[in-house]
Amino acid sequence: MRDDAEFPAATASADASAPACDAATERDPGTGQARPAGREFKARGSFVERCDGCRLPVLNCLCPYRVSASSDIRVWLLTHPYEHNKPTNTGRLIADVLPQSEIFTWYRTAPDARLLERLADRRFVPFVVFPDDQPDYQHRVVDERAVTSAREDGFIPVFILIDGTWRQARRIFRKSPYLENLPVLPLHTDRLTRYRLRKPASASHLCTAEVAAELLRKSGEGNAADVLDDYFDVFNESYAASRIYHKLDRPTAAMQRLLARRATGSSSLQLFPSS
Repeated sequence: MRDDAEFPAATASADASAPACDAATERDPGTGQARPAGREFKARGSFVERCDGCRLPVLNCLCPYRVSASSDIRVWLLTHPYEHNKPTNTGRLIADVLPQSEIFTWYRTAPDARLLERLADRRFVPFVVFPDDQPDYQHRVVDERAVTSAREDGFIPVFILIDGTWRQARRIFRKSPYLENLPVLPLHTDRLTRYRLRKPASASHLCTAEVAAELLRKSGEGNAADVLDDYFDVFNESYAASRIYHKLDRPTAAMQRLLARRATGSSSLQLFPSS
């Protein structure tokens, strides 16, 4: 549910009669599961030297600023298969900051078995994060009070974030029977997007990482929201600078805060070595 898919879909479904591709290219990079064959993804910047850890251009590597925060809320990313190869994808930032996050790849005719297992696990209370702008599912719409109630009752609240373009997100929401009976949690905020790597259709369309940060904050997870916000800002600035081959010489305010967290640490933070 994002506007951070920088490039239009570049993979077309292979003809059913086409021979199978090599096993290495037929495995989903997010889950390791087999996926339909397609053309190799190529995009602007595909030949840039990138860090193996953060996938940003090595000119402005993100790894020195990676800090993980704890949260009582889980995040499950239901990701469109085209998104895994896009270095501008922000969903992976959530997984960096919240290590208990899980990434599931969406295929219309082949639901991820791991996701179905999680949905059947009674420890979790999942909420599908999606706008409440259509009348046919208004009976499913809840607010942050439902998240608080689930936590107080001893369950683990889960935000299911649909990670794809807005068009892809609406398709995933409508074409996934296993989401049909789950409560829908919309995000209502006056905050405008800070995402700089692609012009959104509207300034009110937040990217995936921004949506997660806002929902965490509204649900009482302020520390995790602050870390994710800063990590997103560093990603945003670093990637934008790398596009024009500019190295950031001075740490930004967000960089300084993350470096300070790495230097001091706390019981709620987990630090990662820079690559």
